[in-house]
Amino acid sequence: MTRQLPVEFIYQLFSLIISVIIVHGVYVSIVRPNATALLEEQAIQINANPDYVPERSTYIVIRDFEQESCFILMLWAMSLMGYKAMQSVQQRKILQLDLIPLAQGISILPEDTREYSRPIQALPESQQGFLLPRTLLTALHRFRSTRNIQDVSSSVRAICDSESDRLDSELSMIRYIAWAIPSIGFLGTVRGIGQALGQAHKAVQGDIAGVTQSLGIAFNSTFVALLISIVIMFLMHQLQLAQERLVLDAEDYCDNRLIRHLQT
Repeated sequence: MTRQLPVEFIYQLFSLIISVIIVHGVYVSIVRPNATALLEEQAIQINANPDYVPERSTYIVIRDFEQESCFILMLWAMSLMGYKAMQSVQQRKILQLDLIPLAQGISILPEDTREYSRPIQALPESQQGFLLPRTLLTALHRFRSTRNIQDVSSSVRAICDSESDRLDSELSMIRYIAWAIPSIGFLGTVRGIGQALGQAHKAVQGDIAGVTQSLGIAFNSTFVALLISIVIMFLMHQLQLAQERLVLDAEDYCDNRLIRHLQT
C-alpha cells in the first residue's frame, strides 16, 4: 500500500511555495521598481546639488535578494508557528470539557474505569489523539490493570514528559529558520563588502558611488535580517510558552479530575 504523506509536511511545503510567490510578487511589482526610481532620482539630485543628502527609504533598504529571502523565511516561519498555535488552541479547548464526570464525594474504583472511559472514547477520532484524552485513557487502563494509584500517577507524568519533548522537537524547523535568517543577512554583508573592495580603485580616483552603494547592500541586509530574527524569536518563544502551559495544564487536569478520586 502507498504510504500517505503527513498533513503537516504537505502544509509546510505549500506554505513555503505560497510565501515565495507572495514575497517575490511584492518585490517585482512594488519594491524594486520604487527602489530603482528613488535611486535614479537621488542620483539626479546629487549631480545637481553636491550638498544634497539622500534620505533613507524603506524600498532601498529591503530591495536586495538577501532581504527578499529573509522575508520569505519570515512568512514561512510565521505560517508554521500559526499551524502549531492552532493545534495548541484546539487541544486547550478539550481542557474545558468534563471528561470525567464525578459527583462530589464519589471515588473511582478499578471496576468503574470502563464506565468512565466511555465519554473519552466517544470523542471524535481527531480529538482522541490529543494529549488530554490519551493521558486519561492510559491512566484509566493502567488503574484497571495494576490497581496502583502511584503507578497511574507515574504513567501520567511520563506521557506529559514525552509530549513536552515531542512538541519541543517539532520546533526544530522553526529554530533552523530563525538561525538561517541572520546567516543570510551576513551573506549579504559579505557580498556587499566584496563588491566594495572590487571597486576600491574607483574610490582612489574619487568615484565613491559604487563603493557606498555596495556598503549599503552590506549594512542593509544585516539590519533587515537581525530585525526579522528578533521578531521570529519572540513569536517562537511565545509559542513554546503556550505549548509548555498546555502540557502542565493537562497534567494538572489529570491530577485534580482523576488521580485524586482514585481509590483501591
